[in-house]
Amino acid sequence: MTPTQQAHEPRAVAQRFASFGASIFAEMTRLAVHHGAVNLAQGFPDFDGPDFIRDAAMQAMREGHNQYCQLAGIPPLTHALADAWSARTGQRRDPSTEVTVTAGCTEALAATFLGLINPGDEVILFDPSYDSYPAYAQMAGATVRWVPLRPPAPGAPDDAPFTFDEGDLRRAFTDRTKAILINTPHNPTGKVFSRDELALIASLCARHNAIAITDEVYERLTFDPALPHISPATIPGLEDRTVALSSLGKTFSFTGWKIGWAIAPRRLTEGLRAAHQHLIFCVATPFQHAAAAAIRAAEQYQPTLNAEYRERRDFLRAALQRLGFRVFATPGTYFVYADHSPFGFPDDVAFCKHLTENVKVAALPPSVLYHDKAEGLRMARFAFCKRMPTLQEGVRRLEAGLRAGS
Repeated sequence: MTPTQQAHEPRAVAQRFASFGASIFAEMTRLAVHHGAVNLAQGFPDFDGPDFIRDAAMQAMREGHNQYCQLAGIPPLTHALADAWSARTGQRRDPSTEVTVTAGCTEALAATFLGLINPGDEVILFDPSYDSYPAYAQMAGATVRWVPLRPPAPGAPDDAPFTFDEGDLRRAFTDRTKAILINTPHNPTGKVFSRDELALIASLCARHNAIAITDEVYERLTFDPALPHISPATIPGLEDRTVALSSLGKTFSFTGWKIGWAIAPRRLTEGLRAAHQHLIFCVATPFQHAAAAAIRAAEQYQPTLNAEYRERRDFLRAALQRLGFRVFATPGTYFVYADHSPFGFPDDVAFCKHLTENVKVAALPPSVLYHDKAEGLRMARFAFCKRMPTLQEGVRRLEAGLRAGS
C-alpha cells in the first residue's frame, strides 16, 4: 500500500475510543511473557479457585445447562445473590427485578453507564481510576469531573490512607451531576473508603439528586478489622440511589469466567437491563450454576483465602520496604502500591520497563490510570494474588537486580 493510499484509508478505531489506546494490563502481561518475567503486573491469580466451584460448572454442563438463560440470570444465582446481599447489608432485594447477572463487573459497568447516563450528564470519578471508567463515560456521552486521591504525606504512619479533599469533592458536584463512581476497595491504591467518607458522598448525592455506581469487586478482600468494607448502599441516603456492582473473579479466583452482577432498586435496574440485553443478553449458563454454589459457600471459603492473601501481602510489602520502596497501606484489594522514586527512574513506565526487561519482574506503571498523569509517575503497582513460590521468586529477582540509589 502506498503512502497516498494509507492517507485515505478510513480510521480503524472509532473516535470515541481513539484516545484510550491498548489496555495497559494486557500490554504488561505481553511484555512479561516476552521477557520471561514474573508477572506481578496484571491482577489475576496464578492458581484456580476451589474444586467444588469448578465441579459445579462441570456438573451443570453434564446436566444440560448449556443453552441461553433468561436475561437477568438463572434463578439459583439471582436468589443466592439476593440472600447474600440481605445477610451483609440487611436490605432485601427482589431477585427477579433488582438483581442482574452480567459478564463480569466490566459489562455491569458498561450496562450501567449506557443504560442510566445521558449525553451531557456529568459523572464524578476519583483519580486514579480503573482505565475503563472514563471510556464508559465517553461511550455514554458524559463529561467526567475528577476528584484526586492523594497519597499520605512523607513521614505519615505506615497505615495512613490515600485521601481526597472535601472541597474538591463538593466542587465536583454540579446541577448536571448524574452519578459518582465509587470503587471500594480501590484499585490501584488499595484504599478502603471509610464510613465518614461515604456519608459525605451520600449527603452530596442526595443534595444533587445523583446516583452512586459502586465497583465492589474486592468487597471480600479486606485485611484490617478496623477498616472493613462498607457497601455504600448501606449508608443513609444512598439506599435507593445506588447501583452496586461486583463479580466472582476476584473473590473466588476464577477471573476468566467473567461472572458479575448488579444489585439496584428496580427503577435503576430497568435502565441497566435495557443496555444489558443489547450488549450480551445473558451470561454463560453453566458458570452461573457454579457461581450460585460459590456464593452459597462464601462464608466458609473466604476466611482461608483472606488469611493466605494477608500473609502474601505482608511478605511482599516487607520485601519492597527492605529494597527501598516507600510502600503504602494495603487494607484492601490484592495490590501493593509503592513509590519507586529512590531508584532514580524518570517515570513509572521507564521503571516498570526496566523491571520487566532486566530484573525479570513485571509491575504495573499506573500513570495510565490517572487523569493527572504526573501524580502517577513515581508509583508502581504489584499484585500479590499469586502462589507464595511465585512471590518468593519475584522477590529473589528483585533483590538480585534492584537496589535503591544504584
